[in-house]
Amino acid sequence: MSVTESLAYALGKPEATGLIRVNPEDFQVDEILGFELSGEGEHVCLHIRKRNSNTAFVAKQIARLADVKNMDVSYAGLKDRNAVTTQWFSVYLSNKTEPDWQQLNTDEVEVLEVVRHNRKLRRGALKGNRFKICVRELQGDHESLEQRLQTIRGKGVPNYFGEQRFGRDNLEQATAMFKGEIKVKNRDKRSLYLSATRSAIFNAVLSQRVEAGNWDQPLDGDVMMLNGSHSVFHIDEIDDVIRQRITENDIHPTGPLWGRGALTSSAEVLVMEQQLTEQFSDWCQGLEQTGLKQERRALRLPISDFNWEFGENSLESNFFLPAGSYATVVLRECLSID
Repeated sequence: MSVTESLAYALGKPEATGLIRVNPEDFQVDEILGFELSGEGEHVCLHIRKRNSNTAFVAKQIARLADVKNMDVSYAGLKDRNAVTTQWFSVYLSNKTEPDWQQLNTDEVEVLEVVRHNRKLRRGALKGNRFKICVRELQGDHESLEQRLQTIRGKGVPNYFGEQRFGRDNLEQATAMFKGEIKVKNRDKRSLYLSATRSAIFNAVLSQRVEAGNWDQPLDGDVMMLNGSHSVFHIDEIDDVIRQRITENDIHPTGPLWGRGALTSSAEVLVMEQQLTEQFSDWCQGLEQTGLKQERRALRLPISDFNWEFGENSLESNFFLPAGSYATVVLRECLSID
């Protein structure tokens, strides 16, 4: 069983089924930075379309061509390998001669645009991603699926971390690292293991609230997050204003991203989160010892510009998701996919 398979569904497990990623073109992702590049500076930003290539591989090819260290090439987010994606990379050239970037072009990689910028791209520094996904070999009642999609467009879906976050054995490696059974010197791997454990704890908290039917409803002691930002605030009283703002997707209840310090929730929510996270005490202690601090993540994922079209045996959908969220989580709530 996968890490996310046992998580609760907001609308019950879908009856319709289908296949994704039959072809790379069936899963298309376009990165949206959300800010303007300056047009000048020591960093060169490359807008690249890639097919069947992972982000780290392309970054190494850029470093090799520019004759710089791998650490001098940066990007805002990882993009799927088995897909057609566009994303931005930045290269710190300083006083080096700029190479012919078209040499990067292959059957799988294409340089779309080159722009100078005055700083490097940092992880997470993007507005979000636009998806175009085709589900093939679709089976199930189209009318029921249509109703489900309409509900999801209005309500959003549980903001789980997707299967990609956990890799093949990130949680097992994290457990071994926390127990001192292995030493992880590679900073990127260590970061993956820490992120996986934080994500698993969050998913467990969210799944319990989904099962209880209150993942998108205010509870006593909730910490709310303003839609489209990381700004959070504690609610002292659940009134009609709070309920209305939640209904309008203006604010969302949150769950913990574990780290050092006290949980910021209170009352009913604090008790629930404390009781649930007791089963992850080893992970919680390990995360605290790394120096990570308590943070919050929205329990609900609103979906923007969500549109779809049925084919004879297929479903093509288009939507925008904010940075840090997963298209596979949206698809999971719509239908059972392989």
